[in-house]
Amino acid sequence: MSTRSLLQDWKTLQPSRAQSRRAEWHNLRLALLLVDTVAIVTTFALAYVIRFAAELPLFYMPEETPLAFYTVLVVGLIPIWLFIFSLHRLYDFNLLLTGLDEYVHIVQATSLGMMVVITVSFFIPAFVIARGWLVLTWAFSTVGVIGGRFTVRRIVEAIRSQGRFTTPVLIIGANEEGRAIANHLRESPALGARVVGFLDDRVDAGRELGPGLRVLGMIDEAADWIKRHDVSEVIVCSSALTRAELLDVYQVFALRDDVALRLSSGLFEMLTTGMRVKQVGSVALMSANRTRLSASERAIKRIFDLLLAAAALIALAPLMVALAIWVKLDSPGPIIHRRRVLSANGKTFDAFKFRTMVINSAEVLARYPELVEQFNRDMKLKEDPRVTRVGKVLRKLSFDELPQLFNVLLGQMSLVGPRMITPEEAERYGQWRFNLLTVKPGITGLWQVSGRSDVSYSERVQIDMSYIRNYSLWIDLMLIARTIPAIFKKRGAY
Repeated sequence: MSTRSLLQDWKTLQPSRAQSRRAEWHNLRLALLLVDTVAIVTTFALAYVIRFAAELPLFYMPEETPLAFYTVLVVGLIPIWLFIFSLHRLYDFNLLLTGLDEYVHIVQATSLGMMVVITVSFFIPAFVIARGWLVLTWAFSTVGVIGGRFTVRRIVEAIRSQGRFTTPVLIIGANEEGRAIANHLRESPALGARVVGFLDDRVDAGRELGPGLRVLGMIDEAADWIKRHDVSEVIVCSSALTRAELLDVYQVFALRDDVALRLSSGLFEMLTTGMRVKQVGSVALMSANRTRLSASERAIKRIFDLLLAAAALIALAPLMVALAIWVKLDSPGPIIHRRRVLSANGKTFDAFKFRTMVINSAEVLARYPELVEQFNRDMKLKEDPRVTRVGKVLRKLSFDELPQLFNVLLGQMSLVGPRMITPEEAERYGQWRFNLLTVKPGITGLWQVSGRSDVSYSERVQIDMSYIRNYSLWIDLMLIARTIPAIFKKRGAY
């Protein structure tokens, strides 16, 4: 590959559809300014009404309602708060629509905005602000701005299905890692990345690597393909290129401000936890995160689990007592079956389930060699002779898993997550087992709403990996909402 050839080809690039994409993002930024302004004004006004007009006994009521003072204050604070939002990168294209990271920046920005008001009131004694109004304003504005951004994000994700607000991406390197990256981007339309194809010197041009994915040509043809597809982002798979090839690509693209150059970790197809970069002197070193979720994501997910699990246990207590009696009367043995499984970081725990099998299950299965072979292959049996009469009903309705709500309260499981597996089963995941153990297993998950036991074992593995890679609280809420219909459809339940 010739660096000089790449540089010469680059001179032929002319602005085209990239301008319309920039206009789309510019309009989005203006829309967000408007949404943020409306949220600030609305929440400030709501805080005023609750503090001064509602006459709640919680607050001291002044003799005169200071409407004019707070009106002037709000008008003055709007540009200051928007400026603070800008300082916190809330209008930066690299942060927009990123979800939790964006929301964390919003909390920081609104908190700083409140600190500015408090600081001014501290140094200017005549500038007196009601503390109740400050607290209400901070809480309401944080929720209001996050709510506005959340709504805009959902709208943009819907529009992306029409091809708008997307970024044309060219992948250099068509090896296993490159294909894994392409499939991930295609399966996650909310990310807004539109893969136009691959460039690779070792794979024939025109070769199909998946639905709608093909090798376009060689690496030194990059400038031409970027021009044809108005590519604005190039992803280089470091595991697919030699050091010399990486340096050539870097020299051509790294310093351009019209095409972003991204370098993969070299381990994407194996890691779902993401990478972080640490600067040691002048050396940038990458290391893999031990867990998939950040500290803030883990905290939010834990609070979410505790609240919903506790509420579910209270609501379902009568049903669970009735099921326990039914299990006990149906066949001899304990009511609760304990299954030793793996949690995050490879820790083991006992997952609770209502017993659905006879107590001599191993002996019963041994009578059917063909079923033993099937079970060892799929880890499931559609017609399982070990299952009791009550067990069949419980499994059909997934009621056997209700005791796992206690595992959630104990912090061993999550409401939503990948399938739980035993230490022995983990070996079947191969290179993926380390990824599976970066999050807690779930009572329900993407596998639950995708056909449960009707899904092949390899498909289950990929479904789990997809959930781990794309985790968000919004996805958890959607999966919980889809679980109940999936249970009543009884697809794959046995």
